[in-house]
Amino acid sequence: MLAVVPAIAFCQGPPPDAREIVRQAIAADRKEAELARQYTFIQRNDEADLDGAGKIVKRQVRTYDVTLLEGSPYRRLLAVNDKPISEAEQKLEEQKLQASIEQRRNETPVERERRIEEWRRKQEKQREPVRELLDAFEFRLAGEETLAGGETYVIDATPKRGYKPKSTATSFFPKVVLRLWIDKAGHQWVKLTMDVRDTVTFGGFLLRVAKGGHLTIEQTRVNSEVWLPKRATLNASARLLLVKGYHKNIDVTFSGYRKFQVESRVVSTEADRER
Repeated sequence: MLAVVPAIAFCQGPPPDAREIVRQAIAADRKEAELARQYTFIQRNDEADLDGAGKIVKRQVRTYDVTLLEGSPYRRLLAVNDKPISEAEQKLEEQKLQASIEQRRNETPVERERRIEEWRRKQEKQREPVRELLDAFEFRLAGEETLAGGETYVIDATPKRGYKPKSTATSFFPKVVLRLWIDKAGHQWVKLTMDVRDTVTFGGFLLRVAKGGHLTIEQTRVNSEVWLPKRATLNASARLLLVKGYHKNIDVTFSGYRKFQVESRVVSTEADRER
Protein backbone atom coordinates (compact mmCIF):
# COMPACT_ATOMS: atom_id res chain seq x y z
CA MET A 1 0.00 0.00 0.00
CA LEU A 2 1.36 3.39 -0.98
CA ALA A 3 1.26 6.54 1.06
CA VAL A 4 -1.45 9.05 0.28
CA VAL A 5 -0.38 11.40 -2.49
CA PRO A 6 -1.92 14.88 -2.37
CA ALA A 7 -4.63 15.30 -4.99
CA ILE A 8 -3.00 18.40 -6.43
CA ALA A 9 -0.10 16.25 -7.67
CA PHE A 10 -2.48 14.40 -10.01
CA CYS A 11 -4.62 17.23 -11.25
CA GLN A 12 -3.89 19.36 -14.29
CA GLY A 13 -7.32 20.94 -14.01
CA PRO A 14 -9.69 21.45 -11.09
CA PRO A 15 -9.57 18.54 -8.60
CA PRO A 16 -12.58 16.19 -8.46
CA ASP A 17 -15.39 17.33 -6.19
CA ALA A 18 -15.18 15.35 -2.95
CA ARG A 19 -18.89 15.66 -2.16
CA GLU A 20 -19.82 14.34 -5.60
CA ILE A 21 -17.48 11.37 -5.18
CA VAL A 22 -19.18 10.50 -1.89
CA ARG A 23 -22.62 10.94 -3.46
CA GLN A 24 -21.71 8.45 -6.19
CA ALA A 25 -20.38 6.01 -3.58
CA ILE A 26 -23.67 6.17 -1.67
CA ALA A 27 -25.58 5.49 -4.88
CA ALA A 28 -23.32 2.54 -5.72
CA ASP A 29 -23.75 1.11 -2.23
CA ARG A 30 -27.53 1.32 -2.57
CA LYS A 31 -27.45 -0.54 -5.90
CA GLU A 32 -25.29 -3.34 -4.50
CA ALA A 33 -27.35 -3.89 -1.35
CA GLU A 34 -29.57 -6.55 -2.90
CA LEU A 35 -26.61 -8.34 -4.48
CA ALA A 36 -24.80 -8.42 -1.13
CA ARG A 37 -27.73 -10.32 0.41
CA GLN A 38 -27.03 -13.24 -1.92
CA TYR A 39 -23.71 -14.13 -0.27
CA THR A 40 -22.92 -16.44 2.64
CA PHE A 41 -19.65 -16.25 4.55
CA ILE A 42 -17.46 -17.21 7.52
CA GLN A 43 -17.38 -14.63 10.33
CA ARG A 44 -14.68 -14.58 13.01
CA ASN A 45 -15.33 -12.37 16.08
CA ASP A 46 -12.28 -11.61 18.25
CA GLU A 47 -13.11 -9.58 21.39
CA ALA A 48 -10.56 -8.63 24.02
CA ASP A 49 -10.77 -6.59 27.23
CA LEU A 50 -7.53 -4.80 28.19
CA ASP A 51 -6.34 -3.25 31.43
CA GLY A 52 -4.83 0.21 31.78
CA ALA A 53 -1.40 -1.08 30.69
CA GLY A 54 -2.81 -2.59 27.50
CA LYS A 55 -2.58 -6.18 28.76
CA ILE A 56 -5.34 -8.56 27.73
CA VAL A 57 -7.37 -9.61 30.77
CA LYS A 58 -10.14 -11.41 28.90
CA ARG A 59 -10.41 -12.63 25.32
CA GLN A 60 -12.84 -14.74 23.34
CA VAL A 61 -12.77 -15.71 19.68
CA ARG A 62 -15.85 -17.25 18.07
CA THR A 63 -16.13 -18.33 14.43
CA TYR A 64 -19.45 -18.79 12.66
CA ASP A 65 -20.74 -19.99 9.33
CA VAL A 66 -23.42 -17.56 8.16
CA THR A 67 -25.66 -18.94 5.45
CA LEU A 68 -29.15 -18.32 4.11
CA LEU A 69 -31.83 -20.62 5.44
CA GLU A 70 -35.29 -20.34 3.93
CA GLY A 71 -34.75 -16.73 2.88
CA SER A 72 -32.90 -15.19 5.84
CA PRO A 73 -29.51 -15.73 7.54
CA TYR A 74 -28.70 -18.54 9.93
CA ARG A 75 -25.53 -18.46 12.02
CA ARG A 76 -23.86 -21.68 13.13
CA LEU A 77 -20.97 -21.84 15.60
CA LEU A 78 -17.86 -23.54 14.17
CA ALA A 79 -15.00 -22.77 16.55
CA VAL A 80 -14.14 -21.14 19.87
CA ASN A 81 -10.73 -19.52 20.38
CA ASP A 82 -9.72 -20.86 16.96
CA LYS A 83 -10.31 -24.48 17.99
CA PRO A 84 -13.14 -26.53 16.44
CA ILE A 85 -16.01 -27.08 18.81
CA SER A 86 -16.26 -30.51 20.45
CA GLU A 87 -18.28 -33.39 19.03
CA ALA A 88 -20.94 -32.79 21.68
CA GLU A 89 -21.17 -29.12 20.72
CA GLN A 90 -21.31 -30.05 17.04
CA LYS A 91 -24.25 -32.34 17.74
CA LEU A 92 -25.97 -29.55 19.64
CA GLU A 93 -25.40 -27.12 16.76
CA GLU A 94 -26.78 -29.73 14.34
CA GLN A 95 -29.88 -30.16 16.49
CA LYS A 96 -30.41 -26.40 16.59
CA LEU A 97 -29.98 -26.23 12.82
CA GLN A 98 -32.49 -29.00 12.14
CA ALA A 99 -34.97 -27.42 14.54
CA SER A 100 -34.62 -24.08 12.75
CA ILE A 101 -35.04 -25.73 9.34
CA GLU A 102 -38.24 -27.45 10.51
CA GLN A 103 -39.58 -24.28 12.10
CA ARG A 104 -38.95 -22.15 9.03
CA ARG A 105 -40.33 -24.72 6.59
CA ASN A 106 -43.53 -24.98 8.63
CA GLU A 107 -44.17 -21.25 8.56
CA THR A 108 -47.22 -19.87 6.83
CA PRO A 109 -46.52 -17.61 3.83
CA VAL A 110 -47.35 -14.60 6.03
CA GLU A 111 -44.93 -15.70 8.76
CA ARG A 112 -42.18 -16.34 6.25
CA GLU A 113 -42.62 -12.93 4.66
CA ARG A 114 -42.64 -11.25 8.08
CA ARG A 115 -39.35 -12.96 9.06
CA ILE A 116 -37.60 -12.03 5.82
CA GLU A 117 -38.92 -8.47 5.94
CA GLU A 118 -37.65 -8.06 9.51
CA TRP A 119 -34.17 -9.07 8.37
CA ARG A 120 -34.32 -6.56 5.53
CA ARG A 121 -35.47 -3.81 7.90
CA LYS A 122 -32.49 -4.47 10.16
CA GLN A 123 -30.14 -4.20 7.20
CA GLU A 124 -31.70 -0.92 6.12
CA LYS A 125 -31.33 0.37 9.67
CA GLN A 126 -27.63 -0.45 9.52
CA ARG A 127 -27.36 1.60 6.32
CA GLU A 128 -28.96 4.72 7.81
CA PRO A 129 -25.57 6.32 8.61
CA VAL A 130 -24.49 5.93 4.97
CA ARG A 131 -27.61 7.64 3.68
CA GLU A 132 -27.10 10.60 6.02
CA LEU A 133 -23.41 11.24 5.29
CA LEU A 134 -24.05 14.08 2.81
CA ASP A 135 -26.15 15.98 5.34
CA ALA A 136 -23.80 15.40 8.27
CA PHE A 137 -20.30 16.12 6.95
CA GLU A 138 -18.12 18.48 4.98
CA PHE A 139 -15.80 16.66 2.56
CA ARG A 140 -12.27 17.41 1.39
CA LEU A 141 -10.23 15.50 -1.18
CA ALA A 142 -7.01 14.61 0.68
CA GLY A 143 -5.30 12.73 -2.14
CA GLU A 144 -5.20 9.43 -3.98
CA GLU A 145 -3.89 6.02 -2.94
CA THR A 146 -3.41 2.54 -4.38
CA LEU A 147 -5.43 0.21 -2.16
CA ALA A 148 -6.82 -3.33 -2.58
CA GLY A 149 -5.28 -3.51 -6.03
CA GLY A 150 -6.93 -0.38 -7.39
CA GLU A 151 -6.76 3.41 -7.35
CA THR A 152 -8.84 5.21 -4.75
CA TYR A 153 -9.77 8.74 -3.80
CA VAL A 154 -8.92 9.59 -0.18
CA ILE A 155 -11.52 11.90 1.36
CA ASP A 156 -11.60 13.49 4.81
CA ALA A 157 -14.98 14.17 6.40
CA THR A 158 -15.56 16.58 9.30
CA PRO A 159 -18.92 17.27 11.02
CA LYS A 160 -20.98 19.97 9.38
CA ARG A 161 -21.66 22.92 11.66
CA GLY A 162 -25.27 23.04 12.78
CA TYR A 163 -26.04 19.45 11.74
CA LYS A 164 -28.80 17.79 13.75
CA PRO A 165 -28.90 13.95 13.64
CA LYS A 166 -32.14 12.56 12.25
CA SER A 167 -32.05 9.26 14.16
CA THR A 168 -30.30 7.45 17.00
CA ALA A 169 -28.28 5.56 14.36
CA THR A 170 -26.50 8.79 13.44
CA SER A 171 -26.47 10.56 16.81
CA PHE A 172 -22.68 10.13 17.07
CA PHE A 173 -21.88 11.92 13.79
CA PRO A 174 -21.18 15.38 15.32
CA LYS A 175 -18.46 13.85 17.54
CA VAL A 176 -16.41 11.90 14.98
CA VAL A 177 -14.21 12.52 11.96
CA LEU A 178 -13.95 10.13 9.03
CA ARG A 179 -11.48 9.24 6.31
CA LEU A 180 -12.90 7.45 3.27
CA TRP A 181 -11.15 5.50 0.53
CA ILE A 182 -13.40 5.30 -2.54
CA ASP A 183 -12.62 3.19 -5.61
CA LYS A 184 -12.13 5.38 -8.67
CA ALA A 185 -13.43 2.80 -11.14
CA GLY A 186 -16.65 1.72 -9.46
CA HIS A 187 -17.18 4.52 -6.90
CA GLN A 188 -17.47 1.99 -4.06
CA TRP A 189 -16.19 2.07 -0.47
CA VAL A 190 -12.87 0.30 -0.04
CA LYS A 191 -11.99 1.49 3.45
CA LEU A 192 -13.27 3.81 6.17
CA THR A 193 -11.71 5.01 9.40
CA MET A 194 -13.50 6.84 12.20
CA ASP A 195 -11.87 8.70 15.08
CA VAL A 196 -13.94 9.62 18.13
CA ARG A 197 -13.33 13.23 19.23
CA ASP A 198 -15.72 13.21 22.20
CA THR A 199 -17.66 10.57 24.12
CA VAL A 200 -20.35 9.01 21.95
CA THR A 201 -23.20 6.65 22.76
CA PHE A 202 -24.55 3.65 20.87
CA GLY A 203 -27.36 1.16 21.29
CA GLY A 204 -29.87 3.40 22.99
CA PHE A 205 -27.26 4.80 25.38
CA LEU A 206 -26.25 1.32 26.63
CA LEU A 207 -22.68 1.70 25.35
CA ARG A 208 -20.48 4.78 25.66
CA VAL A 209 -17.20 5.07 23.75
CA ALA A 210 -14.71 7.62 25.04
CA LYS A 211 -12.64 10.14 23.12
CA GLY A 212 -9.78 8.47 21.27
CA GLY A 213 -11.74 5.46 20.03
CA HIS A 214 -10.80 4.31 16.54
CA LEU A 215 -12.82 2.24 14.05
CA THR A 216 -11.55 0.80 10.76
CA ILE A 217 -13.75 -0.94 8.19
CA GLU A 218 -12.32 -2.57 5.06
CA GLN A 219 -14.12 -4.09 2.08
CA THR A 220 -13.06 -6.47 -0.68
CA ARG A 221 -14.22 -7.09 -4.25
CA VAL A 222 -15.96 -10.47 -4.61
CA ASN A 223 -16.60 -12.27 -7.89
CA SER A 224 -15.89 -9.03 -9.76
CA GLU A 225 -19.45 -7.92 -9.02
CA VAL A 226 -19.83 -6.63 -5.47
CA TRP A 227 -17.86 -5.08 -2.58
CA LEU A 228 -18.36 -6.94 0.71
CA PRO A 229 -16.95 -6.52 4.24
CA LYS A 230 -13.47 -7.88 4.79
CA ARG A 231 -12.57 -6.63 8.26
CA ALA A 232 -13.83 -4.30 10.99
CA THR A 233 -11.74 -3.32 14.00
CA LEU A 234 -12.63 -1.16 16.99
CA ASN A 235 -10.14 0.03 19.60
CA ALA A 236 -11.84 2.02 22.33
CA SER A 237 -12.24 2.83 25.98
CA ALA A 238 -15.86 2.16 26.74
CA ARG A 239 -18.46 2.02 29.48
CA LEU A 240 -21.18 -0.60 29.20
CA LEU A 241 -24.60 0.14 30.75
CA LEU A 242 -22.98 3.30 32.13
CA VAL A 243 -21.37 1.20 34.88
CA LYS A 244 -18.38 -0.84 33.80
CA GLY A 245 -15.35 0.91 32.33
CA TYR A 246 -12.83 -1.01 30.22
CA HIS A 247 -10.67 -0.86 27.12
CA LYS A 248 -12.07 -2.97 24.32
CA ASN A 249 -10.50 -4.34 21.15
CA ILE A 250 -12.93 -5.91 18.67
CA ASP A 251 -11.70 -7.49 15.44
CA VAL A 252 -14.26 -9.02 13.07
CA THR A 253 -13.13 -10.67 9.85
CA PHE A 254 -15.19 -12.04 6.97
CA SER A 255 -14.02 -14.71 4.54
CA GLY A 256 -15.14 -17.64 2.41
CA TYR A 257 -17.82 -15.69 0.54
CA ARG A 258 -20.10 -17.98 -1.45
CA LYS A 259 -22.94 -16.88 -3.66
CA PHE A 260 -26.04 -18.56 -2.32
CA GLN A 261 -27.58 -21.40 -4.29
CA VAL A 262 -30.69 -23.39 -3.45
CA GLU A 263 -28.47 -26.33 -2.57
CA SER A 264 -26.12 -24.27 -0.36
CA ARG A 265 -25.57 -25.82 3.06
CA VAL A 266 -23.96 -24.82 6.31
CA VAL A 267 -20.32 -25.92 6.19
CA SER A 268 -18.90 -28.37 8.67
CA THR A 269 -16.10 -27.66 11.10
CA GLU A 270 -13.78 -29.87 9.04
CA ALA A 271 -14.58 -27.89 5.90
CA ASP A 272 -13.88 -24.66 7.71
CA ARG A 273 -10.45 -25.88 8.84
CA GLU A 274 -9.51 -26.48 5.21
CA ARG A 275 -10.28 -22.89 4.18
